[in-house]
Amino acid sequence: MYRIIAIFFLSTLFSIKSFAQDRKHAYKFEQLGTMLSTPNVYRTASGAPGHKYWQQRADYDISVELNDENQSITGKEVITYKNNSPDPLSYLWLQLDQNLFAKDSETPQTTTSSITPSMEIKELQKLIDSDFDGGFKLLSIKSGGKKLKYTINKTMMRVDLPSSLKPGQTYSLSIDWKYNINDRIKLGGRSGYEYFPEDKNYLYAIAQFFPRMAVYDDYNGWQHKQFLGQGEFTLPFGNYKVKITAPSDHIIGATGSLQNASDVLSSQEMSRFNKSKTSKTPVIIVTQKEAEEREKNRSTKKKTWVFHAENVRDFAFASSRKFIWDAMGVNINGKTVMAMSLYPKEGNPLWEKYSTEAVAHTLRIYSKYTINYPYPVAYSVHTDNIGMEYPMMCFNFGRPDRDGTYSSKIKYAMISVIIHEVGHNFFPMIINSDERQWTWMDEGLNSFMQFMAEQAWERNYPSRRGPAENIVSYMKGSKEIQEPIMTNSEQIIQLGNNAYGKAATALNILRETVMGRELFDYAFKEYARRWAFKHPTPADFFRTMEDASAVDLDWFWRGWFYETDHVDISIEDINYYRLDSKDPSVELPLRQLAAQEKALTITEKRNQKDIPETAVEKNPALKDFYNAYNEFSFSEEDKRKFEKYKSEMGADEKQIYDSTYHFYEIKFKNIGGLVMPLLLDFTFADSTKRSVKIPAEIWRRNENEISKVFSFTKEVAQVSLDPLKETADTDVENNNFPRVSTPTKFELFKRKSTGISPNPMRDGAR
Repeated sequence: MYRIIAIFFLSTLFSIKSFAQDRKHAYKFEQLGTMLSTPNVYRTASGAPGHKYWQQRADYDISVELNDENQSITGKEVITYKNNSPDPLSYLWLQLDQNLFAKDSETPQTTTSSITPSMEIKELQKLIDSDFDGGFKLLSIKSGGKKLKYTINKTMMRVDLPSSLKPGQTYSLSIDWKYNINDRIKLGGRSGYEYFPEDKNYLYAIAQFFPRMAVYDDYNGWQHKQFLGQGEFTLPFGNYKVKITAPSDHIIGATGSLQNASDVLSSQEMSRFNKSKTSKTPVIIVTQKEAEEREKNRSTKKKTWVFHAENVRDFAFASSRKFIWDAMGVNINGKTVMAMSLYPKEGNPLWEKYSTEAVAHTLRIYSKYTINYPYPVAYSVHTDNIGMEYPMMCFNFGRPDRDGTYSSKIKYAMISVIIHEVGHNFFPMIINSDERQWTWMDEGLNSFMQFMAEQAWERNYPSRRGPAENIVSYMKGSKEIQEPIMTNSEQIIQLGNNAYGKAATALNILRETVMGRELFDYAFKEYARRWAFKHPTPADFFRTMEDASAVDLDWFWRGWFYETDHVDISIEDINYYRLDSKDPSVELPLRQLAAQEKALTITEKRNQKDIPETAVEKNPALKDFYNAYNEFSFSEEDKRKFEKYKSEMGADEKQIYDSTYHFYEIKFKNIGGLVMPLLLDFTFADSTKRSVKIPAEIWRRNENEISKVFSFTKEVAQVSLDPLKETADTDVENNNFPRVSTPTKFELFKRKSTGISPNPMRDGAR
């Protein structure tokens, strides 16, 4: 639409628009306030640990034996617990996560299930009651040789203390236990064994294998929410001394540094290992040929591997005679970290080529954007159909076909899962968030960093999560199966889309579009620095990102993390204005031309035929002055008035008057409810372009509808909203004005004749 406005009317127009928008307040820009925990001496309003911040400590001395004949674990541990809290403790809570597989586990009963027309065998197996008994069998719980009273509640155990453990005091208890290892392929689980029928060997990926201390902290007290399988873990830091006894022909990798390498490795393996420390490419320590020889000869002898780990929150290990082992040293700010991989021959050639390189790459990229990787080693272990993380140790999928060939999908899935699981060393193994409560704090932050590392691995890497457009299908889906990101881990329906994808996308949008890379990177690194080896909460993250950047992000946290609105902003209308010059010699001819070009109405068109002659045409005597009057003519007096008007202009008014500005009043509508910046591309009549970014605060007075006037010296031909797909807008059809339709392709096919009438029910017709 083209409109002419008088110059003196501009200020009035803007003030009316502003007043109208002031009347409708937008709550989305209210500060989070009481939605976040109240700052105190433990956690400050800036998001940093307070001057009285404290956390508990648990040191472990563990001896465990892996029985390869009956797939079981037997172990003994001494836990030394330090009460750094200001509170006396009359009991301690420990996690018994293997009770997920106990006979009386409630997890199968509280897991919904259904039958679909097409099911994988492993999915069907999960619906059949199993007679497997995998829970902890506690043999002894003592302190100072005396038995302790304890109570087991499903996956949690309370140990009653003889007397209160006062602030600053230390308490030691010893526990003897055993349990049957679960078949991870058939029964599922975050750890367990994989059996290879071809060579009758086992590959063990073992975690949650010992009773572990629960977290006691300043904001939650005891974190003893039951382990139901989805919400992961939260644990205190400590030092670990672990002895692992296994068949002598097994290769073992574990959290921490190997203390007795000369006792368990051959001289040739030791030589290769030492060489790998300074090699720029992975060095194979145990070759595939050597692993295949081990597969054939099942040793009945045993070896004990000893590992020490400092300042970690957990411990895991992997053991198998099938393992090929390669390693290389990685320089992390002057410190050599060993990147290592363990994998069976079934993983080659993919694993030998990519695994350790991906580990090294992850350590470099994450260290750049967070903190320097502090541990001495980082393992990637291959076993099928799993992706799971522990300090310095992770288990990863990505297996080629039997003939060694693989698709690009398998290749990139393997590299991605290795980056993701190794990346978990940072979130949450070091920046130690509560996974049992907030999945997004480890999975979302880590998925965002995974995206960063993937893009640094290869140009145009096919990242699954991170780009805004990849989350659109989830965001515009049914709200009945969506929850806010700030939802407890066990209640989330679509865990991958919610806690991984949406959270990672939100952070990428925050970095690229809302804050900018410089401000975001500094604040994100500050969060990692502040909370390394501590227990952060969501409020600590939100506050730190704002504190270190001076960007008010409460509207962003509210929209992306506390609500389920989606982004759908529409360009509703554009009004085009030009200044009325008031020059009669200019304006009147333009109006005359517009009148002449005005299209005839349907009545006027038909009357030209149906009324061959009007009354006035028949009788010219009916004409008078007005029949000959030209309403678009002007007089000398009109010219003098215009010259006077122009001469009375001030310098500033004259400058605007002489300009050639085109004014565009654009009306925007927030259909999806999630406020976001307006990212606009203007294409001009001469095909040149200009990009304009309007911060999200433009919605602060009216979150539903707004208008904004833009002025240019050139005429606009097209306006596009979010042209680079930065905001996860779910409907791009309303992002252009004039509208631009995006074609949807459909497939044309010819049904082959089979002689059988098609069954619409069989074909899935509805």
